[in-house]
Order: sequence, then structure tokens, then C-alpha cells
Amino acid sequence: MQQYTSQQVSQTLKDKGLRVTPQRFAVYANLLARGDHPTAEQILTDLNQDAPQSSQATVYSALQALRKVGLVREVLLEEGVSRYDANVRPHHHFRCRGCGAIEDIPWDLFQSIQLPDLRPGLRAERYEVTVEGLCDRCPELAEAES
Repeated sequence: MQQYTSQQVSQTLKDKGLRVTPQRFAVYANLLARGDHPTAEQILTDLNQDAPQSSQATVYSALQALRKVGLVREVLLEEGVSRYDANVRPHHHFRCRGCGAIEDIPWDLFQSIQLPDLRPGLRAERYEVTVEGLCDRCPELAEAES
């Protein structure tokens, strides 16, 4: 995963006309450290673990700013839940239906997919695959279903 330096994050925000704030850095650093595609609420809990320092609105605002400038992407892997990913390079996702863990899947595993002509007037430009199944930490579920 490409990680940007503090200087690159600052420059990216400035280039897009956004302010450089400690909160945006804290949210970005949390996403890099976690790597598990957290929700905004999970990030807020992490940031306020020792003492309340950030509000929910601040975290959402920081996430939207980071998304707007291309440092973070919003991932919708389950209905009604926005998750965030600091890995902005093309990749896919695996979601465990047992424990809910989410892992990145390399882009090239599905690179042979050809985007179809959907119908006149619709032009497909990109795709993202979400694979669901059981991770190696959930073997009891697989055995129970057998």
C-alpha cells in the first residue's frame, strides 16, 4: 500500500485548496495504522481512546476532505455501512461473512474481467469485486455448515 509522507499529505490538501489540520493527519494516520477498513465511528473511538479529543463531525469532515483529495477512499461492502481505506490503489476486497473481517485482494487476480457493453448510453469505466466467504479464523462456521 502506498503511504504518503506528512509533507505529501500537506501538499495534496493545499493543492486542492483545503486546510492542513491536525485532525486530518490524525484520521489519516489511524487509517494507515489500522488497515482494516474501519467505519468513521471506529476511527472516532480510536482517536478518543485516552481522552475525548475529536467529535464525530470532525472525523466525518476529515474523512470527506481526505476522500475528496484522493488520499482515502470510501468503501461500501455492506448495506448502509461506509468504511474507509487508505489504500487508494486499485484493488478488490474479501469480506468474511463469519467475523466481518475485510481484507484487500490484489487487483491482478481479477484483471482479466472485460467490462461489457451494458446497453446503449451506458459506458462502464471501472469495476470493483467484493468476494464474500469465510476467513481462516472462522473454521467453526465452515464445519457447522457441512
